[in-house]
Amino acid sequence: SFKRTYPPGKWFFYEQILQVPVYIIFDPDGGLLEYYELKNERYELKQPDENGRHWIESMELFLGTWQGAKEGRTGYWLRWWEETGNLLPWALELIEQERQRAEQEHQRAEQEHQRAEQERQLAEQERQLAEQERQLAEQERQRAEREHQLAEQERQEKERLIAYLRSQGIDPNNLPNHAE
Repeated sequence: SFKRTYPPGKWFFYEQILQVPVYIIFDPDGGLLEYYELKNERYELKQPDENGRHWIESMELFLGTWQGAKEGRTGYWLRWWEETGNLLPWALELIEQERQRAEQEHQRAEQEHQRAEQERQLAEQERQLAEQERQLAEQERQRAEREHQLAEQERQEKERLIAYLRSQGIDPNNLPNHAE
């Protein structure tokens, strides 16, 4: 008679033939997670920690179940945690985090651009105000110069008139006052 023993089951194959040091059973529907380590050529069931996670020494990570929605399915998922207890993000979560970081950086850069533009506009307003003040000062200087020139012209005209009166034999200090 022929006794069939092959192919062996997955458990036997991993434990006895390949001697894989860790064997994990996970049921995504019910959230069952069993963790086995190979000891003395037999898999030994290990108990999870107080958080329901298993420490994988070779990876320096915890393995546990996480309940939530992913890829259009709500249920249990295998997840990795750091030794500190921080959940390691999935690739899509990393992409979303990076997208949010890039968006924040974009907003920060936009705010910086707006701030720089406001500073530029303020500097331009200050420059224009300084130019207006310079122009006003120049106008005031020109007005004072004109007044000085007019006063000088009046003084010269008065001196010419006095010189003319004296040349005609008239003392300008003894002129009759017509205002009376």
